[in-house]
Amino acid sequence: MIMEQIKNGNSKVTLIPEGRIDVVNSQNLKQELLNLYNDGVNEIIIDFSKITSIDSSGLGKLLLFQKKLKERGGELRIINVTNDYIQNMFKMIHLNKVIKIENM
Repeated sequence: MIMEQIKNGNSKVTLIPEGRIDVVNSQNLKQELLNLYNDGVNEIIIDFSKITSIDSSGLGKLLLFQKKLKERGGELRIINVTNDYIQNMFKMIHLNKVIKIENM
């Protein structure tokens, strides 16, 4: 999975992953999020504009880091969910009740 990173100050970062987030590469996402978390980043924005699909392992990583960030006063946000399948899945599992999702 290709992942671009944009720093917006010291405690805010936008990640722009590309392609699929699945059992094969969700560890890459977890490691990227863990590195940011350990560096003291409190606000992580994940731009889903280039994501084509996500499975339960990817969702699990998102939920894990939402919890970790929230515990220290931070936030995980998802923006630009353009894929209809992903939009419908997020709505169906009510992910927006746990993670702030914008532009959907």
